[in-house]
Amino acid sequence: MGTSLGTTKFRWHWAVFLMLAATPLMAQGGGTAGSSMEGGGSGPASAVPGVPPMPLVTGSLELSVVYPKWKDLVDARDTSFIFGSTGDGTATLTVNGYPVPVWPNGAWFAWIPFPQDSLMEFHLVARTQAESAELTYLAQRASRFVPPRAPVWIDTTAIQPRGRMWWPAGEEIPLSLRAAPGATVRIILQDGTVIPLVADPAPAAVPWGIRAFGREPLARLHQPLDETRYVGVLLPRTLGSSPGPIVGGPPGVDPPPPAAIIEAIRGADTARVGWPIELAVIEGPPVVVELDDDPNDAGDTDGITIGRAAPGATFHWFFPRGTRAAVSGRINGSLRLQLSRYVSAWIPEDEARLMPLGTPRPSARVGFLTMTPEADRVRVRIPVDRRVPFRVDEGDASISVRLYSAHGDPNWIRYGGTDPLVHRVDWLQDRSDEVVLDFRLSQPVWGYRTWWDGNDLMLDIRRPPVIDPEQPLRDRLIVVDPGHPPAGAKGPTGLREAEANLAVALRVRTLLERAGARVVMTRVSDSSVGLRPRVQLADSIDAELLVSIHNNALPDGVNPFVAHGSSVFYFHPQSLPLARAIQGALVKRLQLRNLGVSRGNLALTRPTWMPAVLTEGLFIMMPEQEAVLRTAEGQQLYALAVVEGIEAFLAQR
Repeated sequence: MGTSLGTTKFRWHWAVFLMLAATPLMAQGGGTAGSSMEGGGSGPASAVPGVPPMPLVTGSLELSVVYPKWKDLVDARDTSFIFGSTGDGTATLTVNGYPVPVWPNGAWFAWIPFPQDSLMEFHLVARTQAESAELTYLAQRASRFVPPRAPVWIDTTAIQPRGRMWWPAGEEIPLSLRAAPGATVRIILQDGTVIPLVADPAPAAVPWGIRAFGREPLARLHQPLDETRYVGVLLPRTLGSSPGPIVGGPPGVDPPPPAAIIEAIRGADTARVGWPIELAVIEGPPVVVELDDDPNDAGDTDGITIGRAAPGATFHWFFPRGTRAAVSGRINGSLRLQLSRYVSAWIPEDEARLMPLGTPRPSARVGFLTMTPEADRVRVRIPVDRRVPFRVDEGDASISVRLYSAHGDPNWIRYGGTDPLVHRVDWLQDRSDEVVLDFRLSQPVWGYRTWWDGNDLMLDIRRPPVIDPEQPLRDRLIVVDPGHPPAGAKGPTGLREAEANLAVALRVRTLLERAGARVVMTRVSDSSVGLRPRVQLADSIDAELLVSIHNNALPDGVNPFVAHGSSVFYFHPQSLPLARAIQGALVKRLQLRNLGVSRGNLALTRPTWMPAVLTEGLFIMMPEQEAVLRTAEGQQLYALAVVEGIEAFLAQR
């Protein structure tokens, strides 16, 4: 596991960087034990004990920037990272005048102030004893509204809502925008009606990347009040021209012409902009839709429509094709379904098929349940007379199905014999129009599936495999997924994440097979495989586990010197024990910072038929960790950790 001297060097090395991280105006990089912080070095300890030190690379200077590329729109405030290679590990380097240490393999990595211009210029100067090189590099900053130097202004990018909107009569529409602080703000409608907006100061937003990945003390996230926020409310009325039918007939992608005027007044100065909106009021009989994520019958979808609690929010519902619901609103391409009296969900409008006018609002009666034990599952048939929306939730050893717009009448619940997997079934009429079916299991949840069979909702509860306590991996069917391509991160010297993931995954396969497991790979070459085919493969062969191998990178503006480490992602509760077991093994083997497990809405963690996790063992963007991933020893340690975690999880079960 490496010498104590090597470990000491490693700890000293990162202590230097953590001190530098507290000084945002200083460049940061890979200064090594035994070398100055100006650059160069002759072989530091590896970032991971047990992996050979990074070799020294010498040669002609070849300055390169790996990130950001021209196509990358950098979304950072004032400080962020830029990295690449010099081609010579003895070089010194400055970026925009800031000294940036160079690793022995020629990699460099800087955390420096970024130019505030939309087109950012970075000037790199590298020197060795024999030569020097310069590079002027351009990158793009993501567009962001910058208040003008004027007494009063309105931020046209922050007006909400905007575009095309359909809303029910009588339901208030919240309005918000940003304008100069201290202004009087109002909206003047076409008929002269004035809608006042009031100041609503709130803490300035913290970029999502910092909230999701940052490791800064929470006190640093407290932002000063944003005095530019104004809010109001509008009762629905027709504005602008007709936005067209609420379902079908695309309303177009161009913004509509202004239908009202927004004014901000401060003293003798006034700013005016148009409010680009078309608003239609929903009245009359209910609009009912049937969900179909494959309206063109291409056959390349998973048959599931995703529901969200708000437009653009994370996934929360998973509606099988054929589910029906009433429509209660639409904003641009997001359609709001009224699931029950108190619950609504947002879906893509193009995944809804309009039912004939006069189709009644879906409402279902839940009849008696029948369970049929099978070799690898218990199949549950839930008869309903309408395909109403539903949601499945897990407990440690329970599965509950909540049916919306439904009332319960399961007078009979037939267990189908004395099968021990489903210990008990209860039902509850929750609120006035939601039915909850609660399946109490004798073992922790392993997996489940749902689909429609006519008007019957089918639920398969997967039987956990029989595990040999002496050889937990024997005969287990495991899908190993080397993450990417397409996409993926890249290290400072050009190592592609897809390449590193595959190298680790192949070693995982070898170790698993030696322990008696049956392994199926989603790819075994540097070929591009989409996300859906990877998931479909695991589901189609009834895999017992799905493990996706990745290596990490960070969003712009997140300090990598305090936010790097090992982590594992899961989505459904059934996968959390597997994630924790692998995370514990990764931290023990790689000895990087423990970033813990995280619930993440990722395609490879969303399957429900088996525990599924996604590992982020190392940060390929960090020079020392990229170097580890280039070695057989580093790849093997990562693979060992994954296999040991899988084995520990199975042994617990």
